Amino acid sequence: KKIKIHFVLVDHGVRKNSYIEALGVKKLLKKNKIFLKILRNKEKIEKNVQGKAREVRYKLLLDFTKKNKAKYILTGHHSDDQIETFLIRLSRGSGVQGLASMRVITKLDNGIHLVRPLLDTKKTDLIYCAKKIFGKIFKDPSNKNSKYLRTRVRLLKNTFEKAGIHHDQIIRSIKNLESTSNTLNDYVKKISKSNIQATKNKILINFKNISEESLEIQIRIISQTLKNFTKDYYPPRSKKVLALINAINSKKQKKFTLGGCIIEKLGNLLSIKKEA
Repeated sequence: KKIKIHFVLVDHGVRKNSYIEALGVKKLLKKNKIFLKILRNKEKIEKNVQGKAREVRYKLLLDFTKKNKAKYILTGHHSDDQIETFLIRLSRGSGVQGLASMRVITKLDNGIHLVRPLLDTKKTDLIYCAKKIFGKIFKDPSNKNSKYLRTRVRLLKNTFEKAGIHHDQIIRSIKNLESTSNTLNDYVKKISKSNIQATKNKILINFKNISEESLEIQIRIISQTLKNFTKDYYPPRSKKVLALINAINSKKQKKFTLGGCIIEKLGNLLSIKKEA
């Protein structure tokens, strides 16, 4: 179908030997007539390493995608990543939306879509395929560094397996939560349509009307509105949106900031503008 595919690896530059490893991947792929482009991060990452690295990664990927007029970013996330994300969000007290974890398709800005085609595939199967086709795999040493929450959660999965809480059972729960989340999202779209007015520079939400909905629906409406307005990859954390709703209801103040926006209570309405 004459589809052009770009093969890309992001070197975050956090570890000393990361670029040498990236060159090793490039050399291995070249033997199989796959030509890899290494995207090197030049920004120093010191705090919140994994969170900042993710932010940098998607910025580099989006810039590359736009530059090459591509429409889709395909990532290698697999079902083990899905379980880790679920457990990390569980540790943070996430609601249904967060626990539904990663979606197969996520719409980014400029009509670009993020696609995770391997979410139903186990890491062990991918390792088997990679070794069979390429003869070897490259291991990231940071995946064993216990200072990262994701690493500690990864080790926890082995304990779960021994206790009888198996991989496939957790995945089944995630899919059930995703189904529930999709149903709630459909309802949120319906409520949002009749209670939100949007212009290029401002959004008005009929707060009086949405206050009659359950807290989960209120959180989703405000989170999704802020995410769409700012075009951020992630919506603000649920606990921050909940704190905002509680602060509005306390009537002690009328102006707030969240997710790069100024939010003001004007009678029955919430006015949302971007911060200068």
